[in-house]
Amino acid sequence: MSPKRNEPDWLTPEQQRAWLAYIRVQLRLRYEMNRQLQADSDISLADYDVLTALSVAPEGRLQMTALANHIGWERTRTSHHARRMEGRGLLRLRQSTVDRRAIEVSLSDEGRALLADAAPGHVKLVKDLFFAGLSEDLLPSLTEAMEGVYATLLERGTLPPPPL
Repeated sequence: MSPKRNEPDWLTPEQQRAWLAYIRVQLRLRYEMNRQLQADSDISLADYDVLTALSVAPEGRLQMTALANHIGWERTRTSHHARRMEGRGLLRLRQSTVDRRAIEVSLSDEGRALLADAAPGHVKLVKDLFFAGLSEDLLPSLTEAMEGVYATLLERGTLPPPPL
């Protein structure tokens, strides 16, 4: 039975159960990760997202727009947050030598050291709260499912894909 004109196409009971489970996990996990990072390293999860994105970037730097796309933020939010992190000595912002209109963001030595100190506690928390509740035989299926959802987000979403 197809939906009537102007009637919402509601989630099936199975879709709703999966969606609500995802939302509960995502919200609670972000809360716990933020709390742990603040308590142990005096940084926010947002700070950690920026630091890790730059740590895996070629030469440890990205243009501001590429950083925003990588972490899934709007460019203005990324710019404001990066400037605050620069003020705390964690990042360096410089005019791009490739495109003079763009700003390049890179890790400072302090930012790199902070990430190195914060990462072990963060990884422990992820193992304890996420992977401990997941049996080894479900891990490949979950990975495949999440990669499929992410591919659809890149294809159909409005945010440009992150740099390769």
